[in-house]
Amino acid sequence: MKIAIDAMGGDHAPKAQVAGTLAAVRAFEDLEVTLVGDEEKIQPHLSGHDRIKLLHTTSVIENDEMPTQAVRRKKDSSMVLAVREVRENRADACISAGNTGALMSSGLLQIGRIEGLERPALAPMLPTLDGEGFLLLDVGANIEARAAHLLQYGIMGDVYMRKVKNRKRPRVGLLNIGAEEGKGNELTKQAYEQMQDADFEFVGNVEARDVLNGGCDVVVCDGFSGNIVLKSIEGTAESLFSILKSELASTMKNKMAAAVLKPSFKNVQQKLSYSHYGGAGLFGLKAPVVKAHGSSDHTAFFHAIRQARQMVSEEVAHIIAADLQKQRGE
Repeated sequence: MKIAIDAMGGDHAPKAQVAGTLAAVRAFEDLEVTLVGDEEKIQPHLSGHDRIKLLHTTSVIENDEMPTQAVRRKKDSSMVLAVREVRENRADACISAGNTGALMSSGLLQIGRIEGLERPALAPMLPTLDGEGFLLLDVGANIEARAAHLLQYGIMGDVYMRKVKNRKRPRVGLLNIGAEEGKGNELTKQAYEQMQDADFEFVGNVEARDVLNGGCDVVVCDGFSGNIVLKSIEGTAESLFSILKSELASTMKNKMAAAVLKPSFKNVQQKLSYSHYGGAGLFGLKAPVVKAHGSSDHTAFFHAIRQARQMVSEEVAHIIAADLQKQRGE
């Protein structure tokens, strides 16, 4: 199992990537990793390991660069070279915490879409109250979508949750403004009709306020709506913990109570943290590409590597291709 990692993308590069990689190669004996980036910056964090290789480059795609232009102009960047490792069969999957649009562009240009797939989807796992989590797709790979695209998102989400998360019969819901049939705009009404006849378990419409309750394993939507849901959840969690921290430090009585409840607060924070869910898979490509969160620490990178490794071992891309072919009646 070989995975290429863009070691220079993200807020904590390359320290987080290196620490996560070291933890991963210790945990998985079949794993080999190529870290792509500036060797002088990587080496201080890297202890010798015969299953970790370095591919040196000093070029990096920054977050404020135009994605397609950057990919074409910086062909020697750490991100593009990591994706190229997959294209040239030197790696089975790749991971980056860098520019999301650039990673999507590079993946499409170098690895390509699965045959019959109309639009890829960016899909992160998000927390639920029961701790199991749900898959949300799309969160921004495509701002606009057609009903046929949402149906394909449902197919891809079903495969991922069965093969990677071991959910026997994943429940797929359609994000909407109401739970009743017939709600929403033309897109969601058409998607609802198509999903009713799909092979996966479609549970109908789901409202944004209910997605954290654990009623769905997969929530499908267009990229515009999905990105708003994603950012709203992240922002609410950050604001909530900020308010709690301020309130618990406001008086001596509160400080004493906080000291007693500290382990419980840590458990809650861990349950709501993205770091234990891995990254967002770019579903629909011929090989696994994982977008790690820009602020990923070593724990998040370890789980992103675990996620990519499992997507390869379970042949997620191949099964998605087969299910899409079946959906087309071929």
